[in-house]
Amino acid sequence: MNYKVGLFAISFMSTFILGSGKYEPNWDSIDSRPLPSWYDESKIGIFLHWGLFSVPSFGSEWFWAYWKLSKSKDYVEFMEKNFKPNFTYQDFGPSFTCEFYDPENWATFFNASGARYVVLTSKHHEGFTLWPSNVSWNWNAMDIGPKRDLLGDLANAIRKKTNLHFGVYHSLYEWFNPLYIYDKSNKWKTQHFVETKTMPELLELVNHYQPDVIWSDGDWEAPDTYWKSKDFLAWLYNDSPVKDTVVVNDRWGSGIPCHHGGYFTCQDRYNPGKLQNRKWENAMTIDKASWGYRRSAKIHDYVTMEELVATLAETVSCGGNILINVGPTHDGRITPVFEERLRNLGKWLEVNGEAVYGSRPWNYQNDTVTPNVWYTKNLATSIVYAIVLDWPKNDKLFLGAPALNDSAAISMLGVPGTLHFKSSSPWGITVNFPKLTPDILPCQWAWVLKMQGVTN
Repeated sequence: MNYKVGLFAISFMSTFILGSGKYEPNWDSIDSRPLPSWYDESKIGIFLHWGLFSVPSFGSEWFWAYWKLSKSKDYVEFMEKNFKPNFTYQDFGPSFTCEFYDPENWATFFNASGARYVVLTSKHHEGFTLWPSNVSWNWNAMDIGPKRDLLGDLANAIRKKTNLHFGVYHSLYEWFNPLYIYDKSNKWKTQHFVETKTMPELLELVNHYQPDVIWSDGDWEAPDTYWKSKDFLAWLYNDSPVKDTVVVNDRWGSGIPCHHGGYFTCQDRYNPGKLQNRKWENAMTIDKASWGYRRSAKIHDYVTMEELVATLAETVSCGGNILINVGPTHDGRITPVFEERLRNLGKWLEVNGEAVYGSRPWNYQNDTVTPNVWYTKNLATSIVYAIVLDWPKNDKLFLGAPALNDSAAISMLGVPGTLHFKSSSPWGITVNFPKLTPDILPCQWAWVLKMQGVTN
């Protein structure tokens, strides 16, 4: 065993032998940990899927599996037409050049997007690590391709240039790792892969980069006992350098998602449309078909600003966070269409952020009568916000959910003054929107009503 890995393992296990921690390695104890408040207050994060799959940039980030495991016709034909015979996935390594990678520029426009945290793929299912891992020799971004610590450079830039929280995605499993294949063939009775690869990687990431988010994935084939998930999380919450700030998701073994862990992600693009009993996150993509960058994507493959703001409104109204994914290119760029969506989101949040950041779900999530209206609440002031996705016909909006007292006031964020409204019999209110002119319109995609004096 590698000497450093051995020290990690000894330190890791001694926590539980000595019983020094508050949280025990069982789900009841782990699930009892309160989520650090920064996460719920933040509401919006940026997800980055980046790796060797960014070189072919064809189909999706599952390129290797679709090419070699399922032997998908499109992927096989793509390789036959464009690459020499006997070309291997490892041959993509030298082309992962990242020559245009400017982490400080990324940090600046992530900050401009209005996001409050960033999560980078430290390692996807291909096994290639974006940091110089001690247990991924010659299969990492320092040894192959850009010859630099891509993860560390971004973490440093974000912490230098912004107040955003930095996090890492990490895949527990790897499609083609021989140790994982052996453990799988042995019905998980052995844990060679976990003990020499997965756990040392997680410990490296936590101890060296101190992420505030660990977004786990690749868990579904094996039980949490194989992954040693409970042991790791107990150490993380008790004795790690991020024990007071770190948040994790729920992908820690087959049958665990949507049941145990930190916040729930349940499945990709999880958006239940109603209030949940536990904090959750909607991890979604601007490219509707892929998490990684696709060179063949058409403009209609990307979510529009209207769709993005609508998803944000629905997610936050129902108590979730939204994690918005973009896929960088092999040479280290984030293409203009992704940047444009994120910067426009930032402009919208400059006007309407008080209805989003730090908000809480109200008694109603969407309106009882008028569609495409989503509510949030400021817990301290009892102000209720209505995020209106469609400008009403004749500039009059009927809302069925709110009840107002005699001293109530309604305004539109970004528009001076108050709006005229009247209570309707026997229930509901009608709000007069300002006349739709370019000099009055505060934003382009959705409009937020700020309601004071709501009694229900």
